[in-house]
Amino acid sequence: MAARLTCVIAMNKLHQGQPLVTSGASLNQARAALIMIHGRGATAEDILSLANEFDAEGFAYLAPQATNHTWYPYRFIEPIERNEPWLSSALHVINDLIARVFAAGIPAERLVLLGFSQGACLTLEYAARHPQRYGGIIGLSGGLIGPDNTPRNHTGSLAGTPIFIGCSDVDFHIPLKRVHEAAQVLHLLGGIVTERIYPGMDHTVNQDEMDFVNDLLQEIAQRTA
Repeated sequence: MAARLTCVIAMNKLHQGQPLVTSGASLNQARAALIMIHGRGATAEDILSLANEFDAEGFAYLAPQATNHTWYPYRFIEPIERNEPWLSSALHVINDLIARVFAAGIPAERLVLLGFSQGACLTLEYAARHPQRYGGIIGLSGGLIGPDNTPRNHTGSLAGTPIFIGCSDVDFHIPLKRVHEAAQVLHLLGGIVTERIYPGMDHTVNQDEMDFVNDLLQEIAQRTA
C-alpha cells in the first residue's frame, strides 16, 4: 500500500497543475470544445496556434502544458511501463480536462480531441482506453502507445465517432505500421476512421489535415447553432 501511495503522489507531481492555455469562446459560454495536445519539446501555445486555421463558431480551444515540454520520456513504441508514471499522469490530464468540459455543460458529442506527434499518441491512446461517442478524434502523426503486439483488449464503443489519422509514409518517429494499427483498432471499437498517408512528408501538419479538422468543427458548430 505504501508503494502504491508513493506512485500516486509521484504521478500527481508530474503534469498536474501545469498551465492550461485557451482561446476562442470561454468554456462556460462555448457550445463545443476542442482539446489540443502538444508534441514532445513543444508548448501549449504551439499547438493552440493551429486554432487560427479554424473558423467554427462557438468553440472553446483548450491546450494543456506538459511538465518540461514532454508528456513521457521515451518513444511511444517502448514498453508502457518504461514511460510510467509520466504516461498515466498525462492521460489523467486529458481525463480531468474532459471532466471540466462536461461540467460546463458540453456533451461528449460536441467534444473533439486533437494531438500532434506525442500528443497524437496520447489522444489516440486515450480514445482507445475511454471509448464513447465523441465529436471527433484527430491524431496527427501518431499511433497507439506500447510496443508491437501490445494487447488492445479495450471494451466499449466509439459509436460512430469521426476519427482522422494522418501521417507521412516515411516519418522517422512514427512507423507506418503503427499508424495502420491505430486505425484498425479504433475502427474495431466502432469509430468511423479516415486514414490519410502523405508520401514523403516531413514530421509536420499539412493543409489537407487542417481542412479536414476545420470541416469537422464547422459541422459540429452547425448542429449546435
